[in-house]
Amino acid sequence: MAKQSGRALFVVAGAALAALLVAERRRPRRARTQVEPPRTLTNLALGGAALAVVAAGQGGTQRLAGQVAARRQGLAQALPTPLLRDAAAFLLLDYTMYLWHVATHRVPVLWRLHRVHHVDLDMDASTALRFHAVDMALSIPLRRAQVRLLGVGPRALAVWEAFFGASVLFHHSNLRLASDTRLAWLLTTPGMHDIHHRAEIAATDSNWSSGLSLWDRLHNTLRLTSSDAPIGVPAYPEPVGLKAALALPFAAPNDDWDQLGER
Repeated sequence: MAKQSGRALFVVAGAALAALLVAERRRPRRARTQVEPPRTLTNLALGGAALAVVAAGQGGTQRLAGQVAARRQGLAQALPTPLLRDAAAFLLLDYTMYLWHVATHRVPVLWRLHRVHHVDLDMDASTALRFHAVDMALSIPLRRAQVRLLGVGPRALAVWEAFFGASVLFHHSNLRLASDTRLAWLLTTPGMHDIHHRAEIAATDSNWSSGLSLWDRLHNTLRLTSSDAPIGVPAYPEPVGLKAALALPFAAPNDDWDQLGER
């Protein structure tokens, strides 16, 4: 079952990525700054390793979700009906991912991993896959802690993970949408996440949501006004290729935002 889930993850992610890459070339949000295909190949290589790590942990997480539901453990399982339990678990998963995203920027050791994602000088659907394998390895115990503490059953886990995966691909895409601002009242959009990836503290310290945009509204971190800053991190103005990206978390600490006189 775990192997089948892993294969399904690669197939679905690959199909969605291909569709978005085609769509964003027809309706691009911004012009590219890097030479292709080296950048995209770097992102795909990082993403392939990251997805393999995630797939390896899926079976255990799904089994844990089944145990949690059977034993009625965790916050959401205190509710009286399956529908309420699943709805609460979905919202709690999405909210705690907002908090985790903030932590990946605020906690130095987590930022050293997460900046592999942010040093991309362009942003498109392939950026959604640009995560270090160690970063994704940390996501396995994180997800299992969410499942156990929040009371996430297998159905809620499957629905939320499908939603989350689709959302991450969508909001990293370089798609120009006429309805972007309206859609941002409900979901994290390409326009919202474009701002988060700008090399400016006020911009990157906003729009932390990865699924529902509700959490940014709740914490007053929503920003819909675009930034003139380029995509990326100030300390890395040149493209970071595959070898450098893999080594980046283990390199000497860097004051990534010093060029702006911030942080």
